[in-house]
Amino acid sequence: KLSINAFDYNCHLDLIKLLRQEGELVKLRRARQKMSELFPLTEEIWLDWLKDEIKMASESSEREKVYELFERAVKDYICPEIWLEYAQYSIGGIGQEGGIEKVRSIFERALTAVGLHVTKGTALWEAYREFENAILETAQPAPGSVPSSEQQQMLCSQLEKIHMLFRRQLGIPLLDMEASYAEYEEWSEDPIPETIIKNYKKALQQLEKCKPYEEALLGAETPKLAEYQAYIDFEMKAGDPARIQLIYERALAENCLVPDLWARYNQYLDRQLKVKELVLSAHDRAVRNCPWTVGLWIRYLLAMERHRVDHSIISEMFEKALNAGFIQATDYVEIWQAYLDYLRRRVDFTQDSSKELEELRSAFARAVEYLKQEVEERFSESGDPSCTIMQNWARVEARLCNNMQKARELWDNIMTKGNAKYANMWLEYYNLERAHGDTQHCRKALHRAVQCTSDYPEHVCEVLLTLERIEGTLEDWDAAVQKTENRLARVNEQRAKAAEKEAALAKQEEEKAEQRKQARAEKKASKKAKKNRIGDKRKADDDDEGEWGQEEEAEQPSKRHKGDGDGELLEEDMEVETGLFGRSGPEKPDRPANQKEKASTSRKDIPKVLHDSSKDNVTVFVSNLSYNMADPEVKLKDLFESCGEVAEIRPVFSNKGTFRGYCYVEFKEEKSALQALGLDRKVVEGRPMFVSPCVDKNKNPDFKVFRYSTTLEKHKLFISGLPFSCTKEELEDVCKAHGNVKDIRLVTNRAGKPKGLAYVEYENEAQASQAVLKMDGLTVKEHVIKVAISNPPLRKVPDKPEAGRASQFAVPRQVYGARGKGRTQLSMMPRALQRQSNPVAKAENGMVQNSPATSSERPEEPKKMSNADFAKMLLKK
Repeated sequence: KLSINAFDYNCHLDLIKLLRQEGELVKLRRARQKMSELFPLTEEIWLDWLKDEIKMASESSEREKVYELFERAVKDYICPEIWLEYAQYSIGGIGQEGGIEKVRSIFERALTAVGLHVTKGTALWEAYREFENAILETAQPAPGSVPSSEQQQMLCSQLEKIHMLFRRQLGIPLLDMEASYAEYEEWSEDPIPETIIKNYKKALQQLEKCKPYEEALLGAETPKLAEYQAYIDFEMKAGDPARIQLIYERALAENCLVPDLWARYNQYLDRQLKVKELVLSAHDRAVRNCPWTVGLWIRYLLAMERHRVDHSIISEMFEKALNAGFIQATDYVEIWQAYLDYLRRRVDFTQDSSKELEELRSAFARAVEYLKQEVEERFSESGDPSCTIMQNWARVEARLCNNMQKARELWDNIMTKGNAKYANMWLEYYNLERAHGDTQHCRKALHRAVQCTSDYPEHVCEVLLTLERIEGTLEDWDAAVQKTENRLARVNEQRAKAAEKEAALAKQEEEKAEQRKQARAEKKASKKAKKNRIGDKRKADDDDEGEWGQEEEAEQPSKRHKGDGDGELLEEDMEVETGLFGRSGPEKPDRPANQKEKASTSRKDIPKVLHDSSKDNVTVFVSNLSYNMADPEVKLKDLFESCGEVAEIRPVFSNKGTFRGYCYVEFKEEKSALQALGLDRKVVEGRPMFVSPCVDKNKNPDFKVFRYSTTLEKHKLFISGLPFSCTKEELEDVCKAHGNVKDIRLVTNRAGKPKGLAYVEYENEAQASQAVLKMDGLTVKEHVIKVAISNPPLRKVPDKPEAGRASQFAVPRQVYGARGKGRTQLSMMPRALQRQSNPVAKAENGMVQNSPATSSERPEEPKKMSNADFAKMLLKK
């Protein structure tokens, strides 16, 4: 896997773990070395590596390699445990030349780095004092002997070192300061000076201010980003640079993959401390932790330039940035622009030619080619549609190099890349010519602009006429007027044709809608006629009651809604099979659907009110309502009156008088309609009600009702695999441990039932990044969830519905059971009747249930037969 993707962090960890279990020390060292070159290692990885190397180091040369490894470890993160391990390991080399001074040097560096750590700094101070006390014990003269003056001086010097360590420690706010103070009182033979006591009390007061933040960190779960941010804000107000640096380092040790935190830390170092080693080290660690963030690379290049790093090193760092694997094409444009800006600042433009200038020009050319080849091949776009890099190159050539010929060549290239139709591009070139070119080329550019511009040709024409009004001759003015008039006439003609075409398309859509409406009406009329004929047959059966027995009244075919508003599916009742001699099956109990049909008959005669599109601005469209909603006008009026005065509510009913689940709500004022949009997704009778602006899609085909973003949102997460029983509150409890949650949206279907998906919005990108790392693969109610940054796929534009709808009428529908046509659904029609060539005619006499339903075309009217005629025909056969 690593041969395919060397930047797979988890794969590196798995390999190291496996090699350590197998005891492959040589391969293990190589694997750790490879990983440390690509990533900063965490405290745990470094400690494991160091302990393994310490076990194998026996000779002095091997000890030096361990020292080098420690030096690398303390540069990745400021970790008290690593510094303490480093100091204690160095004590083992105390017998070598300069060993004591080396140990003291390491302890002093450790105190500078982490001695201010409120919770872990005490351990380092105590270890340092123990080391000095051990030296003091070795310097004591033998019992009964008189120390020499040199020994006495060394003893006093050593005692002073320990005194100084106590005094330095007591001036710093650390946990268990009281115990350290009591230890100093017991150890010291002299009373503690007043200045030390004063500093100690001041440190105690500072500790009381820090305690709430330390307690918050102790009680919080990893990564504790919000708690660290509050702590950082507190230290920033106090203004102590050393403490600010330390709290940033503590936060980054647990949030190393948060780009925003690195950016804020680096900005503080750049603007406040300005120490070269600190600044460049922090920038280097930032890009190694978050190589995908282009902003960190740009800040690193600027910092290197600011501190006058060698040009070859900066160029090498830029090449690393190009291979970092940015996630957007525009990121490559930004990093190239930052590097080109750096190269431009190196050029002395007072000279006609220089090495730096040639390097700048070659870099511009390489940038254009790189975006065209590498970036466009990867992202299917160059990331620079407006050719900003080429525009900057042209400005450099024109303004700084006085080379308008090259600038014109570049602009000609820009226009051939699809930018000639934009007025702002032509005006940008015109302004460059105006500032550094001549009037002839300005005029030529504007004439081309008038001819090519398609978005705002009037603006370009106005600029051309202004130029000729100020500087042109009469002939120039006449030519400009003629050209602009001809161009605007063609533009107006094209716009008129486009409007006519649009109107024709709208009319065509209306005609198709009308045709579909007529087809539905004819189909319904055909079904109604068929039902009437079945009713006539049954009346005839009643007349022949003595011969054939009394027939039970069959239930009419009808459509009912499945469930109480649960989904939009319609379930069509099967027609009652009348058997061989026309007898119906057992009578079914009266259904609620029949009751609704009876209740809705009063609505059949209500005249339909056509929608007035002129009132769209004060009207909202309400959909996804329950089909079983009783009195939707009353129900919805009570709901929408909270937004403003309601003028009218127009529910839409079917031809049978049943509610179709949507309606129009018209208000008196436009602001009421806008306020009503806030009721979107409100649950009404167990279903989420959809409220959207009232827009005629025939006139506005591109209008989208979908209100959520469909682009990359780095501060928002997409979670899948959730249990359907998971509530919004339960999900919030899981997510808020990783940052401040602004909003949670559980995705549901149209019936309001959960789909196991959710969107979680955090305050910023940093918190979202941490949540992805901690929550992906988490188990919630025995379901393993997947978490990723929200980046929905492009919404596919559906095909025109006319073809699909037409096919619905063309394909005959067969009435089978839920599991298809089974063996028990064999035709029971006598063979004699099967020989008849017109099945439709037989269908009119009660045999429709054993043959496919006919299409919407109206069948020819056959000769009607009574039951007696029908029986005689069978007896003859």
